Amino acid sequence: MLNSEFAPRQAHTERMLVSVVWMTSGLGCDGDSVALTAATNPSLEELLRGAIPGMPGVVLYNPMLAYETGADFMRTWYEAEAGRLNPFVLVLEGSVPNEQINGEGHWAGLGVDPDSGQPITTNEWIDRLAPKAAAVIAIGTCAAYGGIPAMRNNPTGAMGLRDYLGWDWTTSRGVPIVNLPGCPVQPDNITETLLYVSLQIAGMTPPIDLDDQGRPAWLFKRTVHEGCDRAGQGAHGKIAERFGDDNGCLIKLGCKGPVVKCNVPVRGWMNAMGGCPNVGGLCIGCTSPGFPDRFMPFMEPDRLGLLAARTARFSYGALTRYLRDRAMRNKYEVEPEWRRPSDELETGFQLQS
Repeated sequence: MLNSEFAPRQAHTERMLVSVVWMTSGLGCDGDSVALTAATNPSLEELLRGAIPGMPGVVLYNPMLAYETGADFMRTWYEAEAGRLNPFVLVLEGSVPNEQINGEGHWAGLGVDPDSGQPITTNEWIDRLAPKAAAVIAIGTCAAYGGIPAMRNNPTGAMGLRDYLGWDWTTSRGVPIVNLPGCPVQPDNITETLLYVSLQIAGMTPPIDLDDQGRPAWLFKRTVHEGCDRAGQGAHGKIAERFGDDNGCLIKLGCKGPVVKCNVPVRGWMNAMGGCPNVGGLCIGCTSPGFPDRFMPFMEPDRLGLLAARTARFSYGALTRYLRDRAMRNKYEVEPEWRRPSDELETGFQLQS
């Protein structure tokens, strides 16, 4: 339990305590757990310390960040299964393997069954805990849609959590699975979503607004291109020709920003700074359900990207640049006539006698 030192104080207040049971035993890299520690708005510390007025208390159980190990750590999972950890949010990081094709072994698990002495698979923990959770969040593109472990020809039959439980599945409170994609997820997106879900469980917010892919709608309403600081250059027909160019839209080099919904260009990565296109990197579509297969090879543009680059450069881009340059030269970058020394007042203002 990451903030066990604060639990006794919270237990003596009337404030609701929301537990977050975070499983990193999916097929993944723990990158989202690492990203969580970089959040600043709100920060992980603010969530755990209850620094935001009115919010319920939050306790995080995460294998990568926990002090406890072994049986001491697994006790939380059994308490959640037994209904002694209510309310709790179940978080899955990493994709769900298909244990029906595991041969004589298993693909992924967490802890050991005390009766059989065998590992408890990730799928079994999902089956045990998801029906008892107040909310379920698939953190990262792997958990949301399968991601890299679910690439074509993978041997595990990996899939996203909604593919495993069903896209119409809801918790006992009627909350659908929340997909929070990213490879990894933008840090503030994680803490903001955890805060919103915690407030919803406490009855302090309306139901979370999700788009048709299960993502928080307010976080994924714009494409990368709409928020990118190079998008305006693309509108002027300025297209980067090689990696390292400090000017020009990157679409000709393979950027998938125009067809990918992600708020990293606007929000940055850590403390409003950084993020793929903000530092000259391509968008490779990591927040999309089709990632990675439908976006490969990453650094080669598709035909639509090349068409868009040529069209921007030789048609509307050139015309837009000409008209805007002309407007600036003849109007907007010209000081008004009256801003010069003169014997008369030339602003058109008339003094009343």
